[in-house]
Amino acid sequence: MDKELIAYLNYLLCTKIERVSPISGGDISRAFLLESETEKFFCKINGQNKALAMFHAEKNGLQELLKTNTIAAPRCFHVEPYEAGAFFMMEYVESRNPKVEDMSVFGRQLAQLHQLSNSRTFGWEENNFIGSLDQSNSRHLDWTSFYVQERLLPQLHLAFEKGRLAKTDIPSREKMVAVCNNLFPNVKPSLLHGDLWSGNFLISKEGIPFLIDPAIYYGHHEVDIAMTRLFGGFGDSFYNSYREIIPPEPGEEERTDLYQLYYLLVHLNFFGASYKPPVKRILSAYF
Repeated sequence: MDKELIAYLNYLLCTKIERVSPISGGDISRAFLLESETEKFFCKINGQNKALAMFHAEKNGLQELLKTNTIAAPRCFHVEPYEAGAFFMMEYVESRNPKVEDMSVFGRQLAQLHQLSNSRTFGWEENNFIGSLDQSNSRHLDWTSFYVQERLLPQLHLAFEKGRLAKTDIPSREKMVAVCNNLFPNVKPSLLHGDLWSGNFLISKEGIPFLIDPAIYYGHHEVDIAMTRLFGGFGDSFYNSYREIIPPEPGEEERTDLYQLYYLLVHLNFFGASYKPPVKRILSAYF
């Protein structure tokens, strides 16, 4: 991190940053811990042209989660342009390895978040991002049309444009709608994190679960749960606590594949061909 940026951050934060330490782990942005005598801050820097839009969307998502008073998220301070991209300053949360009881609390709080239904439509007031890929949140009155039109089709078409799927791999919209209508229950819109893998939550040193890097929208609560199961890392206490508040519904196992398909397509488009076999397996099984 260069001295000019540090000086500007001192001005924005009305403090004097004494130490800057790189933090590893991000796939998209560079991250730093900034320390003054009395406070710690987390700073992300991204050089992409769309970084400012990405960070504004992330900030809006975190603030929306905070407003629910169900689960913690870092406090957000500043999103500003920087060189060709942008930076995002937020609260630094010191974390620890999750304990069984922490994950139980997390499961309960996520269920409480999912019980919020302050929207009559599926989607969100603005588009955002899944990783660095565009995520459309145009509003729909029914869940099937939203999931097919705003989730599956954009990623399928992107995979075709990138040469990672053939045109014959992509089902028709009509086929996808018919299958989803048959499998989806009468869904009530829930506020979702939207990208809930194990790298997008942390447990503070006080044992408080925090959500980070959201891709929020109103959708079916099973989508977040499907993502937690895709790569693992949540454990029985999390699911048991969640299920005490929101029990599983008939057909959830089949829907899990369809919901994981979206995230597998995202990974196919972002990381490449290693995700093609599971994508094709689900496409063949359902469509």
